[in-house]
Amino acid sequence: MQRTAVYWVIFEQTNSSFMLGLVVFATQFPSFLFSPLGGVAADRYDRYRLTLITQTSLLVQAGLLTGMVLFTHHTVWGIILLSIVQGIIDAFDLPARQSLVNEIIEDKENLPNAIALNSSMGKLAWLIGPAVSGIVLAKYGAGICFLINALSYLAVIIALAFIKVNPYIPLARSSNAFVEIKEGFNYVVHTPSLRIPILLLASVSLLVLPFNTLLPVFAKVVFKGNASTYGYLNSMIGTGSLIGAIALASLKSNKYMIKILFGSLLILGVALMAFSHITILPVALFFAAIAGFAMMFQTTVSQTIVQLEASYEMRGRVLSFFMMAFFGLQPVGALLIGMVSDLTGAANVILFQGISAVIITFLFVYLLRKNK
Repeated sequence: MQRTAVYWVIFEQTNSSFMLGLVVFATQFPSFLFSPLGGVAADRYDRYRLTLITQTSLLVQAGLLTGMVLFTHHTVWGIILLSIVQGIIDAFDLPARQSLVNEIIEDKENLPNAIALNSSMGKLAWLIGPAVSGIVLAKYGAGICFLINALSYLAVIIALAFIKVNPYIPLARSSNAFVEIKEGFNYVVHTPSLRIPILLLASVSLLVLPFNTLLPVFAKVVFKGNASTYGYLNSMIGTGSLIGAIALASLKSNKYMIKILFGSLLILGVALMAFSHITILPVALFFAAIAGFAMMFQTTVSQTIVQLEASYEMRGRVLSFFMMAFFGLQPVGALLIGMVSDLTGAANVILFQGISAVIITFLFVYLLRKNK
């Protein structure tokens, strides 16, 4: 709900695709910069306690955003500043929280299903949140969306209080955090089963995944709609993602993970090419759902491979590099497509992103065969 409201408010006040890209950049690029430190923190300290701290910090950030929008004459730059704060907190939250999944699951054969189930909860929120946000935006304004988001962190913190994890046992560590970052980087570089999926995700995050940055443009300009139309587009992507998450969670084997990874990227490319120049909303919603389905497979399978292949003592740092590739390069891509969209139009940019997905698929299939 918060993400939907932020993007809509920015576009409504500026009417600029570039500013949309800038706010995505402000939210996610700090995660790119600080994720290595977040990974070191996740490997050095109690991941459970670290997650509690970061979730509480996100509650405070969401509360400040709510207060600013409801009770002050807020500016675009104020929203962007608080988005930067959120990005910094996320850099420490994501490696710790995702590592917890691995610790909670005792039978590692169930890990792929658990990761997919964990992702399905996020996709369910993506399905419901934007649709509800569109309605709340239209009737009550962005401030109420931000207030609901702030209150939701209380539920997260209460849920964490009920999770039981094994007692934390500190491992011997170097006194220099940057040495540990280098160790983690070298570990990824010299482990092909980690290097290839992370590089693939980095390429997709830069050139393909930021397509949703332009959804407000499609909602308002192409389909002549309002905040509700934007919410429907987001929710259809969420619907496809949720279906994909359920399908992944029900898989009996992780034998075909690599094939699924490349197949889903190819489907994502075709769906984006089809979506790009459609002007009929129901048809566009169908292809948005297909894109969400394929995107879910792409990101979750990548994370599953990384979690399965990474050793315990390196898991936090490996996941931080995964998060850098996933969350860190998306804002750079969003900034680029925002600028290009102002020049060439949103439809042509989405078409280019679909073509890029197809090219990346065949390029990495070739690289994988070459490394065997």
